[in-house]
This record gives sequence, structure tokens and C-alpha cells, in this order.
Amino acid sequence: MAVKNVLRMGEPCLLLKAAPVEQFDTPELHALIEDLEDTMLAQNGAGIAAPQIDVSLRVVIFGQLQSEQNPRYPDADIVPYTVLINPVLTPISTEMEDGWEGCLSVPGLRGIVPRYTKLHYRGFDQYGNEVDRLVEGFHARVVQHECDHLDGVLYPMRINDLSQFGYSDVFFPNQDIQDD
Repeated sequence: MAVKNVLRMGEPCLLLKAAPVEQFDTPELHALIEDLEDTMLAQNGAGIAAPQIDVSLRVVIFGQLQSEQNPRYPDADIVPYTVLINPVLTPISTEMEDGWEGCLSVPGLRGIVPRYTKLHYRGFDQYGNEVDRLVEGFHARVVQHECDHLDGVLYPMRINDLSQFGYSDVFFPNQDIQDD
């Protein structure tokens, strides 16, 4: 469909709790998924949430849309492409891990964010089929990051130590790191 403008931190839609999707397998929902895919691909993102393109619905996509490794995460495990609608996340361990995150809505910045290491998530795809997975590591981090957008939470709100939050080119001067 189209590459959409990604809202940046401060835009009101990013701070709202998104509404649940009530109908599946509609032309409007399929068009939204295509817009999310096109926008995520254009930005080399690991995921994107509907509120980031100014649509306040509980829809996220994440994972590999192409066969090759994401250039932003060359060392990360491959996450299967997933459409996740009306997600419910449940940590399956109290263990948390700190890790660097960035965001298309917070361009040029990175920060250390604590996330659960193991997670159960469930929801639906665009056709109304159930999605139900147990995940860990990078996959769990990506799901938590994207689903935070559905509750009006951006990753800087989760940072515990602001000395570990700053510009990507300062923290990683010899790397071509872009936003997530």
C-alpha cells in the first residue's frame, strides 16, 4: 500500500491506550497491515505498531519480512514474521535482562531497557486465527517493545539509568546503527 510517516515521541497518538480490533479479515485491516509492512521494511525495523503510523488500534507486526538477516541486528536470532492483534503478554519468569533499544518514534537515540527474558504471548492474526507462543531472548524483547506502544509507553519511559540513554552515534561511534 504505502510507506507511512512514523510519529515521533511527543505526538499524542503515541501516548494513548489503543483500541482493540473488533473485526478481522476486513479490507481496512489488511490495508493497515500492508502499510505497517511497507513502513517497517522501508525503515529496516524489527517491528512496528499501528499507533506509530497514527492508527490507534491494538495491532503490531514484527520479525523478518525478508529472507536475509536484519542489518540493524546482525547478531540477533531471527524472529519469525508475525502479525499480532489484541495481544496479551504474560511473563513466564521473573528474570529480566537489560538490553539496548531504539525506536523509529525516538530517532537517533538508544537506551538500556530492562525486559522479561521469557514470555508467553497470545492474540490473533489479521484473519482472526489465534497466535499463541512461548518465546525468549530477542524475540521476547521485540514483542514487549512493540506491545508497549499499544499502551502509550515508549522505551525511554522504562529506562532505569538515564546515563545509559543518549545518541546512537555517541554510544556506537564506529557503527551504522539506525533506529528500531
